[in-house]
Amino acid sequence: MTEPVAPSWVPTRALGRSVLLTGLFLLLGVALGRVDLVLLAAPFAIGAALNLRRIPQSVPEVTITADEAYLVEGGAVQAGLTVANPDALGYDLVVVRTKTSPWLRLEHADRPFAITVPSDGWAAIDLPGEALRWGRQDVGPAAAAAAACGGLLSCRPVVTPAHGVRVYPITEPFKATEAMPAAAGLVGAHRSRRLGEGGELAGVRQFAPGDRLRRIDWRVSLRTRDLHVASTLSDRDAEVLILLDLLGEVGLSGGVGGTSSVLDTTVRAAAAISEHYLHRGDRVSLLEYGATARRLRAASGRRQYLTVLEWLLDVHADPVDEEYEPALGSHQISTSALVVVLTPLIDPRAADMLAQLTQAGRFVVAVDTLPPDAAPPVRNQWSPLGTRLWRLERENVLGRLREHGVPVVSWAGAGSLDLVLRDVARMAAAPRGR
Repeated sequence: MTEPVAPSWVPTRALGRSVLLTGLFLLLGVALGRVDLVLLAAPFAIGAALNLRRIPQSVPEVTITADEAYLVEGGAVQAGLTVANPDALGYDLVVVRTKTSPWLRLEHADRPFAITVPSDGWAAIDLPGEALRWGRQDVGPAAAAAAACGGLLSCRPVVTPAHGVRVYPITEPFKATEAMPAAAGLVGAHRSRRLGEGGELAGVRQFAPGDRLRRIDWRVSLRTRDLHVASTLSDRDAEVLILLDLLGEVGLSGGVGGTSSVLDTTVRAAAAISEHYLHRGDRVSLLEYGATARRLRAASGRRQYLTVLEWLLDVHADPVDEEYEPALGSHQISTSALVVVLTPLIDPRAADMLAQLTQAGRFVVAVDTLPPDAAPPVRNQWSPLGTRLWRLERENVLGRLREHGVPVVSWAGAGSLDLVLRDVARMAAAPRGR
């Protein structure tokens, strides 16, 4: 394996023309015996000699800078380029150009910059702009080519690797009902069906050893002539599993101010739901339904929220061959967890997965992430009819899921899951037939 050639200084066409004209005038002057031709060659020879008396030994150093702070879609990006000259000889001209991610709208980043850099100095180029879409975006790579010695020498372009910028998804204001199908933790904000220390009154019963004195209900005790205490329901936290269907991507992403694709809706909804439940002290985990099947373990707190945002940056379409089934079993999901499945329901395997989880006794809520205007591409005169048939088939899939007890709701920001969660909690609290 050959090593890459390091950038070096090479003659320019200007130096070639100077040498050519000097040699031509000298040759003609000697051949024709004309002193004036020799005198015409003198400026070219003297100028080249004076400019080349010192030759640069170092190439320019290009550094890409960008925001490292918390950056959200639609936020301002402060990027820039810094060109340093470590040599004792100044650069007459430095041409710098950089590439950027299409989701970073940086001012004047699509054109080259021409600057001069003094000896042992530096020059900066500001590239302010706006982040249009979530993900790991790149500023760069950047290339710089310098000219020195009066333009007689130039260095081969120096390329600097790209600098990554993390753009987190915007979280729409999201609120959900406090009803949860199961609250299995030790402490939390949700009312459970288990007796314990809490703020929700469950009833009044006779005093028993171990009861606290402050729980005594004196009104009932005086009436019945026996000590009675007020029993309460314990407040417990819940585990929320957000399952992301990544079997396919539908729709075109227009950034934060444009249309949303399935991945856009999925990632932004996952961020909003995670923020809501983590803010309430619940435990949140994430799982991909695709070929890779990445998983983020359940945890709570602000650190988990930042971990969720970082985890979502690497979400991408992860299709699986049609003859294979993505590896996901009900044994991987806690029996007390609320499973929120973000899916466009365009792959039959996603519907089968939802039905299997429900039949296994898991509390499942399906969130439809398909854009309202999504449709197959128009290829001929039969495309509109095919689109109608496709929509009818999809409505049939939604109907069959509801028959299996899988609630399906379209994502619409705040309040999207209120009615569905309330129904799921009511069904979980209902007595089961034997």
